[in-house]
Amino acid sequence: MPLINARRAKRRGPRRFTSRDLAVIGVLLGIPILLDLTLIWGPTLASIGLSFTNWDGIGDIQWVGIDNYKTLFTDYPPFWPAVRNNLLWVAFLGCVATPFGLLLAVLLDKGVRFSRFYQSTLYMPVVLSLAIVGFIAQLIFSRDQGALNAILADKDNPVDWLGDPELNIWMVLLAAAWRHTGYVMILYLAGLKSVDPSLKEAAAIDGASETQTFFRVVLPTLRPVNVIVGVITVIEALRAFDIVYAINHGRNGLELLSVLVTDNIIGEASRIGFGSAIAVVLLTVSMGFIVTYLVQELRGGKKG
Repeated sequence: MPLINARRAKRRGPRRFTSRDLAVIGVLLGIPILLDLTLIWGPTLASIGLSFTNWDGIGDIQWVGIDNYKTLFTDYPPFWPAVRNNLLWVAFLGCVATPFGLLLAVLLDKGVRFSRFYQSTLYMPVVLSLAIVGFIAQLIFSRDQGALNAILADKDNPVDWLGDPELNIWMVLLAAAWRHTGYVMILYLAGLKSVDPSLKEAAAIDGASETQTFFRVVLPTLRPVNVIVGVITVIEALRAFDIVYAINHGRNGLELLSVLVTDNIIGEASRIGFGSAIAVVLLTVSMGFIVTYLVQELRGGKKG
């Protein structure tokens, strides 16, 4: 019987795809690829091409070469404040919100009481969009009817948290960090659950303190999570738009590159070519971090 079955299997050979199988595979692969090309790569390539032109969306497209980029870097006052604010977002989320999320993950990983409740409460802001977070920030930091000024109870001289360009960026960063911290906490909590307990036990036997065990044993094992969190933090900072636009349309101290793209392309000026140049700058910076992440992942896969 085994010889007969082996002969039958050899006679049959590999299964051939029928025309129906090929049609199903074509639909399942073709539709996502078509959507990706249409909604992502198509507009991306179009923006790169339009960044070298002068076009208002109605008239003829005029080729201007790199003039848009020259104007952007040398003769467009909102650009550098927007770059500074974007870098400030990266620094604040990376140096404040991310370490705080890691701290919360470490505390919850120790199995404190009501940890499930804390996880749900801290993660809840993540399900909110940044636009909703912006509206909540207005309820808290508003000059006349905000909760913060009501608590401070200084009715004669209320602080204009969102109107003062020296203060509003920090208030918005606090609101954005409130949402970002929960996201980082969940990522690190998942990473901490996968750490081999025997590593901690071996470090304790060698006489390492709890702090030394974390920084010399646990944290190095979280390297893949660190890379993911770093890339997500940078992307979140660079694509920030909703919260500042909900507060004051990204003006008066809250300028961001994403807001400048919108103002030039959709605004009254309809400078589509110029707005596309800003979008390309934002894309280039984002791609730098994304490519770094992909290279790290590919190297890790080869070593594994």
